[in-house]
Amino acid sequence: MRIAEVSHGFWTFVFGRLDLGSLDFLKVFLHPSLNDTILSGAAWVAIGGAVIAVVLLTYFRLWGPMWSKWLISVDHKRIGVMYIVLALIMLVRGVIEGVVMLAQHADGLGGGFLSANHFGQLFSTHGTIMIFFMAMPFLIGLMNIVVPLQIGARDVSFPMLNSLSLGLTVAGAMLVMISLVIGDFSTGGWTGYPPYTELSFQPGVGPDYWIWALGVAGFGSTLTGINFIVTIFKERAPGMTFMRMPMFTWSALCTSILLVFALPPLTVAALTLAADRYMGFHFFTNALGGNMMNFANLLWLFGHPEVYILILPAFGVYSEVISTYSGKRLYGYASLVIATMSIAILSFTVWLHHFFTMGQAANINAVFGIATMLIGIPTGVKIYDWMATMYRGRVRFSVPMVYALAFMVLFVVGGMSGIILANPSIDFEVHNTLFLVAHFHNMLIPGVLFGLLAGYNHWFPKVFGFRLNDRWGYISAFGWILGFVLTFMPFYVVGLMGMTRRTVAYSNPAFQPWFMVSIVGGLVFMVALASFGIQLYVSIRDRELTRDIGGDPWNAHTLEWATPSPVPSYNFPVTPQIFARNAFVVAKEGGAGYQEPRSYSDIHLPGDTSVGVIAAVFGTALAFGMVWHIWWLAVLSLAVIMVSLVGRALRGDRHPVTIPAAEVRRQHKAWLAKVRTITPVSRALERDPRNYGVAALEYVVEGEHYLPELPEAAQ
Repeated sequence: MRIAEVSHGFWTFVFGRLDLGSLDFLKVFLHPSLNDTILSGAAWVAIGGAVIAVVLLTYFRLWGPMWSKWLISVDHKRIGVMYIVLALIMLVRGVIEGVVMLAQHADGLGGGFLSANHFGQLFSTHGTIMIFFMAMPFLIGLMNIVVPLQIGARDVSFPMLNSLSLGLTVAGAMLVMISLVIGDFSTGGWTGYPPYTELSFQPGVGPDYWIWALGVAGFGSTLTGINFIVTIFKERAPGMTFMRMPMFTWSALCTSILLVFALPPLTVAALTLAADRYMGFHFFTNALGGNMMNFANLLWLFGHPEVYILILPAFGVYSEVISTYSGKRLYGYASLVIATMSIAILSFTVWLHHFFTMGQAANINAVFGIATMLIGIPTGVKIYDWMATMYRGRVRFSVPMVYALAFMVLFVVGGMSGIILANPSIDFEVHNTLFLVAHFHNMLIPGVLFGLLAGYNHWFPKVFGFRLNDRWGYISAFGWILGFVLTFMPFYVVGLMGMTRRTVAYSNPAFQPWFMVSIVGGLVFMVALASFGIQLYVSIRDRELTRDIGGDPWNAHTLEWATPSPVPSYNFPVTPQIFARNAFVVAKEGGAGYQEPRSYSDIHLPGDTSVGVIAAVFGTALAFGMVWHIWWLAVLSLAVIMVSLVGRALRGDRHPVTIPAAEVRRQHKAWLAKVRTITPVSRALERDPRNYGVAALEYVVEGEHYLPELPEAAQ
């Protein structure tokens, strides 16, 4: 008996709460059923994907290059690419989970094929992934790639901190992926509302996965916000005043401010919920002084600014895309800046509309309803400014422009449903129905996902030196658009008919035809996702046909297009001098788009660091230990992270990089020599193989365009 107790104690010390029943990939063998087959199948897919990735990296001997050129790099462009790769991996899982839920809805009249617990996990992981581990890494990745280039900087202000932020975000994402293989995820939705996520309702590990995934990743995102605020304030090129900054940079600045002020309430909410679950506190319990409404206020004090953390960068993308592919400068630049700042401020005044139904006084609901309607005004200003930019422009229906046009139509529909929901009396009727699900997907898919995909297509050649395949880009774009319409427009209808959200099955046969339309939309989403992957594959295969050498394939306006593609590690051979808004197009119009500096100097760049990798690996281990009560693993992992950070602080940058002026001159002169051999192309040849990234100047005057004669120096 004593030996058994010692053995059990040792097992508990080493493995915490882990046991064979926690391994999802074994459940199909222990409890064979369709539900467990799907659950275990997903786990085996995740395991198989990881194994295939390891095998391919080993077979092609890519571990060394991946480590030296990517994982330990502090180059903002490479960090941005790694953020986007993470986002795309999570996008695949999020879309597949969404389609599985749509299939359950289509079969829900007869009870369906998923258990209620499994369905609850699916909508919880789907929301958590798509918001925190797809949209946020994607937008932060675009910010990393574009913002330093647009303001004429060498890098962000704190390159090592940038790598650390990425590592913490990866740790949070890894924890969510591990929950697919080991243990259950929370069934409390992406918002994690107590008391349902308290121990008395969910004693398992599900809410703990949610708490630590968001806690770790949220801390990394807060550091990112600080980094970009300092970068935009302190690293702008001489002459780059605030009112000369591109709109994407303005959006990134407002987003960063929101990150810094909005994420701490989420961190506090998650940690106080952890105190309830781990230490017996009563912040949000049903008894002993707990008040779950405090959690709702903390969560949505983050949650509604989070909506604009996601949407503002997409708005910035749309500003760049619409201006570029209309061949015009942005109409109403100052009003767009004011509207962006207004949205950022007003986003902190409307959080209570997320719980009109939770018992506040009517007067309070009325105040927040009015504030919610007011925030639609600056958004409307943006829509009108973008339409005015297109007016009499030479609009090219490129892949990014298709996303932008679809956004303007569909986002207005979602905005109108938002104004309807801003009325507390109407919201009270439909808040817990699929009408609300349709509304927020109407905001986030056209508003955020389309913007991110437009930015991906727009800036891809700047990062990799070749354009993406247009044919598959159009197929993917129209797939996303059609998939959205077919999937979520029926949700408005069944929501008004009374179909509640988060419901695994239903008894009203009138719902089923609409859900059959939705599952068709889900299948179209899958086609769009597959087309997206095929586009990347075909683009890499045919990259010699779409080379971007000159760096300006779209006849763009902003500073990042004045650099070679792909951009060198130092970004600019010398720090640019800015004399106007849209500095690059002004230079091109003056025949000075591709100038050689009078002199060069040595360029000093920060050295690589493994701090981000350590944060990713041991941050995952720390959170996993906390979830499963493996205390020695949690303590050891925290110690390793702290030692690495303190060690870096004490040692400083031991391996800074200096690029001699002669090498900078050689590289830049070689690029300029190539540019001079390229024939500038008009916008009619934008998708032609002859477009090597040097644009012929085109002006738009009274609705017509012409190509001016280039000055001899520019020729």
